[in-house]
Amino acid sequence: MRALLLAATLLVTNPILARDNPLLQPSPLPLQYPRFDALQDADFAPALQAGMAVQWREVQAILNNPAAPTFANTIEALERSGRLLARTQAVFGNLSGTDNNPERQRLQREFAPLLAAHRDRIALEPRLFARIDSLLKSAPKLDVDQQRLLDRRHRDLVRAGALLGAEAQARLRAINGELASIGTDFNRRVLAGVNAAALAVTRADLLGLSELEIDALKQADGSYRLALQNTTGQPLLERLQHRPTRERLHLASINRNGPGDANDTTALVQRVAALRAERANLLGYATHADFVLADETAKDVPTVNALLRQLAPAAVQSAAKEAQALQALADREQDAAGQPRFQLQAWDWSFYAERQRAAQHGYDAAQLRPYLELQSVLERGVFFAANKLFGLRFKRRTDLPTYHPDVQVWEVFAPNGKTQAILLLDLYARPAKRGGAWANAYVGQNHLLGTRAVVGNHLNIPKPAAGQPTLLTWDETNTLFHEFGHNLHSLLSDVRYPSQAGTAVPRDFVEFPSQVNEMWMTWPAVMQQYARHHQTGEAMPKALLDKVLGAKTFNQGHATTEYLSAAILDQRWHQLKPGQVPTDAMAFEAQVLQEEGFGVDKTIVPPRYRTPYFSHIMGGYSAGYYAYLWSEVLDSNTVRWIEQNGGLDRATGERMKRYLLARGGTEDPMRLFEQLVGHKPDLKPYLERRGLVPAASVSH
Repeated sequence: MRALLLAATLLVTNPILARDNPLLQPSPLPLQYPRFDALQDADFAPALQAGMAVQWREVQAILNNPAAPTFANTIEALERSGRLLARTQAVFGNLSGTDNNPERQRLQREFAPLLAAHRDRIALEPRLFARIDSLLKSAPKLDVDQQRLLDRRHRDLVRAGALLGAEAQARLRAINGELASIGTDFNRRVLAGVNAAALAVTRADLLGLSELEIDALKQADGSYRLALQNTTGQPLLERLQHRPTRERLHLASINRNGPGDANDTTALVQRVAALRAERANLLGYATHADFVLADETAKDVPTVNALLRQLAPAAVQSAAKEAQALQALADREQDAAGQPRFQLQAWDWSFYAERQRAAQHGYDAAQLRPYLELQSVLERGVFFAANKLFGLRFKRRTDLPTYHPDVQVWEVFAPNGKTQAILLLDLYARPAKRGGAWANAYVGQNHLLGTRAVVGNHLNIPKPAAGQPTLLTWDETNTLFHEFGHNLHSLLSDVRYPSQAGTAVPRDFVEFPSQVNEMWMTWPAVMQQYARHHQTGEAMPKALLDKVLGAKTFNQGHATTEYLSAAILDQRWHQLKPGQVPTDAMAFEAQVLQEEGFGVDKTIVPPRYRTPYFSHIMGGYSAGYYAYLWSEVLDSNTVRWIEQNGGLDRATGERMKRYLLARGGTEDPMRLFEQLVGHKPDLKPYLERRGLVPAASVSH
């Protein structure tokens, strides 16, 4: 370790070495924006090694301080520590998700256990816990954010194992190291699996897609390829008319990463479940779910189970009615065409749901896409709403380097005209990018270090052929608004300490602001701005908009069921005790779905994610995938309050900022929610939104 410390000191203090490695010093670019143009893969290992060594030296300085523990010399000193490591991990972690390559995957495998060991070294240092414990017991007079930070630091150390004996701590370190290694392997296999599952098709197989979409699927050699997204359902299923192609696409999706696949992850999932259960027991919890939920706003397993099981029967019943209607439609169409009838399958649902929507509500998804051009949605929709609510303005920056040509950079200005933040938009899919959509921070806002936010927004929109417009689906448009809601949580953060900035809130609260931001997608004043025909510039006809707004609960039985089945799968995996982990992951999945009312022999609505590619629960959402549901309950209450109290205006935005977005993790999140809307959460607005109970009429 002494040699590592000396090497780290040399790296950081030697101007020549520091200049050659752009990670070793804060970036000179605006707001410490990363120097992507100067960065090489060879820079990561030295910076990670130096970052760990320097942070340990900083922690040692805290431990060796002869003065009695104070908030300043212990908690604030910890907040100041680890800047080099945090900077390096932010860049390395984000690039590994957006622009991965074999070398970065190798570095992930190498450093995952080392970083886990480094975290444990700090968290399990008895002198550090003694200082924080002593400080907490001395009950110093602190501000609200300081008291919460002190409580949080103490709780984090206890949950990390600070009170365990030496033998238990040694086992805990081993578990954390193994889990870190498995996590990188799982992510690598999922990325490889989704790429390997892409379908080779002919042009005839693509009947139902537009010429622009078909051209975008054409490869350099003239063949055609259907790439997959990481969800079970594949967006193109709603338009592919060739039923065998739909079947192939669906089966490719649900069978990837499973037994027999070259990228099988099931053994990894089983091992993770066993290790998490063992770790929870070491820390005094019955299961991993008990451990996780004790730190969330839901608080415990019975509460989450009751919530999920309260909604599941109504969702399944609604989905069953939808299935009957779709089967009847398919039968009529087959009869009219003189074709034999078939039993509706999962790969048919989206296709016939779109046809049913057209029959019931007078429009289908294809009619919307010409009005959902990407830049218009972004600038005239997402940014427009943010301006009306929060006074934010956005200016495109082309002078800052990016890690990929597709990335857009925007400078964000506060109402007073000063730079508030920088936003990176990386919206197109590519093989080196992980699936899904997410937001992240390269630099977090805080007053202690004087930094402002540099954040990213990532989608996986299929890229059109060169020179063609990017026309979004309705779901992709919604996702862009959603992820920007996460960005707003960071952009509007106004906190003192780094670990309380932006989205540093419980997992079952973090989705709340992003889901609220989805409401502006269908707010008429916003739609009138962005929903314009990409060729003529004409606004979406009011008649079409009215049809869209009138179909909000269409197909919600299916949507709710696929989500709930995945959320319950997550809970059942993580409510296992040591010794209960199954030897057959897929048999366990089938058993759970049967027992919980989603029986595979009774429904054609598979989970949104199946076990082998359920990346959420192998990462930060383990035992926490229910968070989207809980956040939507809070969101639906908030939307109801906004609709009744001003709508799209600065007064609404200022209240949201004051009681929610600016506060980060400085206060109890449920107290912030109640301050915002004036009451405790009510389930009824959520049920009305999902069409599970009759809705009260609300006008904008």
